[in-house]
Amino acid sequence: MKKKTVNPVHAGSSFDDFLREEGIFDAINSKAVKKVIAWQIAEEMKHQGINKVTMAKRMQTSRSSLDRLLDAENDSVALETLARAATVLGKELRLELV
Repeated sequence: MKKKTVNPVHAGSSFDDFLREEGIFDAINSKAVKKVIAWQIAEEMKHQGINKVTMAKRMQTSRSSLDRLLDAENDSVALETLARAATVLGKELRLELV
């Protein structure tokens, strides 16, 4: 079996490092996190058979506010809104610094 060699020019670097060098890591990371959370909420709603109208009522918010929450491209959602959605779905929102 032939052993793969790593080009020393690329050794130790990562895509995250590249994004940091370009000065866009934080923006890209926050968009990615929002997309994942929006997807998780939508999937849990499907799993529990909850439609948007019912979800909005349970969250005590408008349907348009829920649409913004579920919009993967809209990253300006308040933590309170995310926490409320999690609670309605019987879940817990966890944030951590790593």
